[in-house]
Amino acid sequence: MAIQHPASRPSNPRFSSGPCAKPPTFNVTKLADAPLGRSHRASVGKARLKAAIDGTRQILDIPDDYRVGIVPASDTGAVEMAMWSLLGARKVEMVAWESFGAGWVSDVVKQLKIDADIKVADYGQIVDFDTIDFDNDVVFTWNGTTSGVRLPDGDTIPAKRAGLTICDATSAAFAMDLPWDKLDVTTFSWQKVLGGEAAHGMIILSPRAVARLESYTPPWPLPKIFRLTKGGKLIEGIFEGATINTPSMLAVEDYLLALDWARSVGGLAGLIARANANAQAIWTFCDTRDWIDNLAQDPATRSNTSVCVKFTDPRITDGTAFAKAVAKRLEAQDVALDIGAYRDAPPGLRIWCGGTVETADIVAMLPWLDWAFSVEIAAVDAA
Repeated sequence: MAIQHPASRPSNPRFSSGPCAKPPTFNVTKLADAPLGRSHRASVGKARLKAAIDGTRQILDIPDDYRVGIVPASDTGAVEMAMWSLLGARKVEMVAWESFGAGWVSDVVKQLKIDADIKVADYGQIVDFDTIDFDNDVVFTWNGTTSGVRLPDGDTIPAKRAGLTICDATSAAFAMDLPWDKLDVTTFSWQKVLGGEAAHGMIILSPRAVARLESYTPPWPLPKIFRLTKGGKLIEGIFEGATINTPSMLAVEDYLLALDWARSVGGLAGLIARANANAQAIWTFCDTRDWIDNLAQDPATRSNTSVCVKFTDPRITDGTAFAKAVAKRLEAQDVALDIGAYRDAPPGLRIWCGGTVETADIVAMLPWLDWAFSVEIAAVDAA
């Protein structure tokens, strides 16, 4: 007998972890006032870029003495800029528990050739931050986008430390409460929690990071797009809207709209509440079924944005094929798009739960996950 389809469908089936769903009120016609065909160096372009910087500072409650800049090449460009510009002055500890953190380890060791201490944890787990010496420079992701494991808070990072903390926060910013006094360099990209367009990154520098930049010259050549200083002084223009290279003014306008929407839902507190409600719907779903579980082993470290789940039914012998079949079936029904696990991650699903996703859509999608599992496990039983 055929397994019945659920009665309702999500209004928006976009649960991709990047680029992520646009804000619910998005309409492309709202970008009509973007200063297209104008120089980003013109007053109108600089004003829009400065508004993006100021809006970021306001919603994230970034301290006044921290610099906020727009940089090329998304979060990747921002992280690489930080590592190439700041590392090498003192001992380095690289911390990773998922794919992107592992990528930063590889770049530091193989490209910069720094003899770093490396601390890693398997998918679903997190490195014990009590083992880290923060008198060294430390590079880590706040939220493991491909593992669904996050740092629960900054309590283990000392406020007084000799080293710099360099934090990739791309799937955490605007969804988690980041302790600015514990972070010296923080990076993220527009296409994550606020559903902006790709290719632009943000870098946030503490006064300690600025002091390092102005007192230390790395031994390797720096490409133009990585240079944050000139003549031993910070290039302040980068943090006032004078970007290193040409930005997309259409993407800037889109980000400004996303910031406006964020204000309309209560700013950072509202965004965190929306992400928490989305993630909780999935956690409750997993808790009430014996064939699916959260990849994050400790509930305290569960991500509220990139929720990663694994299939646990003992009848499944090929986890990769089964997970891909479920994801493909959900996509074919147009109820959940792009939710397969990241290619380097364990088999399973990754469902984006950032604030631009409506909880009602998560709730409407989950019965379809029940349905897809039932169809696929029936096929396993029949084989």
